[in-house]
Amino acid sequence: MFLLYRTTLPALCLSLILPCTAQALAGETPEAPEQAPAKQVQRQALAERSLEDAQALERQVPKDEQQTLQAGSEAFLALWKPANTPNPEGALIIVPGAGETADWPKGVGPLRRKFPDVQWSTLSLSLPDLQADAPIARTPAPAPAPAKAPADDSKAAPAKDTPADANANIAQATAAETENTDSNEPTPEPGADDKADAERIFARIEAGIAYAQQQNARSIVLLGHGSGAYWAARFLSERQPAQVQKLVMVSGQTPARVDSTLESLTPTLKLPTADFYYATLPQVRRAAEQRLQASKRLKDSSYRQVALNALPNQAAEQEQLFRRIRGWLSPTPSN
Repeated sequence: MFLLYRTTLPALCLSLILPCTAQALAGETPEAPEQAPAKQVQRQALAERSLEDAQALERQVPKDEQQTLQAGSEAFLALWKPANTPNPEGALIIVPGAGETADWPKGVGPLRRKFPDVQWSTLSLSLPDLQADAPIARTPAPAPAPAKAPADDSKAAPAKDTPADANANIAQATAAETENTDSNEPTPEPGADDKADAERIFARIEAGIAYAQQQNARSIVLLGHGSGAYWAARFLSERQPAQVQKLVMVSGQTPARVDSTLESLTPTLKLPTADFYYATLPQVRRAAEQRLQASKRLKDSSYRQVALNALPNQAAEQEQLFRRIRGWLSPTPSN
């Protein structure tokens, strides 16, 4: 019995070791289970810069000048200064340009503070960020799947005369086409951002007009600064509100990626318009000449253009602008 045990035990151990040794020699490794692709995470859109600017103004401007107006579903900040007289001539609604606040130190802020002393109330609006200029939220690419263990070289198919990177390029192109085809996001129509921007800005101008009427303004004048002149002119051209009597454009310019230009809008305006510009840069002079020529082709045009001189002292330059606009709004026999 003892002899039988001594002879069978080594044989049993050998039978257990041989399969493991054969598997190691063949180089076969068990395949790792495939992992599910990483779930795509959509990055959140950044907060609008105009909201941050408005919050900064709320900390800087006196509380009695701040007004929260409603434009559709959006609430926005406006700065109101009543005229320092019991009988104001009217309200001047200021539309700032791109990147400017309702109290911008050049043009916007000085004018809104100076005109209440000459019988004009002022309401300076905050405009939203343009969607056409907003950064697009990008979706991170999915994490690559873990590579499988290499197969046995002895079982590999014979190589063909195809470059190694050719198949990779074809696979990448096919994957890109599939991703674009399978996307559920609708393709935006041309000019969709421009129309959306116009609707948001027009709603804020209308809210400003409604507020000025609530303050019993006898006359309402729109004043656009920079690209704000474009939006004010476009609003008057498309909506033609009866409540607005005049338009003032200061350093007017056309924003990027919009359907129309300030030069094409100016001839369509049917109310007195004053175009103040600084003829320092050649492109500014050429744009002003185009607006002037377009107005001359119209009969009984109420368009007037005023060239200003750039002054080294900013305070003097702002005072010059204020006096020229005041002279046009409230002409006296001496003018």
